[in-house]
Amino acid sequence: MAALVWFTVGVALWHFTVFIPDRFWGGIVGALLGAAAGSMVTGVVAQIAMARSIGETDLVTVIVAVPGAVLGIALVYVIGSRAESEREAAQA
Repeated sequence: MAALVWFTVGVALWHFTVFIPDRFWGGIVGALLGAAAGSMVTGVVAQIAMARSIGETDLVTVIVAVPGAVLGIALVYVIGSRAESEREAAQA
C-alpha cells in the first residue's frame, strides 16, 4: 500500500510541472517518470530506515515521498536543460 501512496504523491506533484518551462529530458513524460521514480526511491529508503513493512501507511508515508518527487523532477529538468544548451551550442 505504501508504494501506491509514493507513486500517487509523485504523480500529484508532477501536475505542477505545467507551470515550469518545458525543458525536461523526455518532455512532460520524462518529468512524470522523474517524479514517480524520485518519490518511490525516497519512500523505499525511508520505509527501510523506519523498519516498517510495505503495508504500513500513515501521514509520514506521504511526507517522505515529497522531497524525492521534487528531486526527481529537478534532476530531469537539469539534464534536459543541459542537453538543450549543448544542442544550441552545436548549432551555432
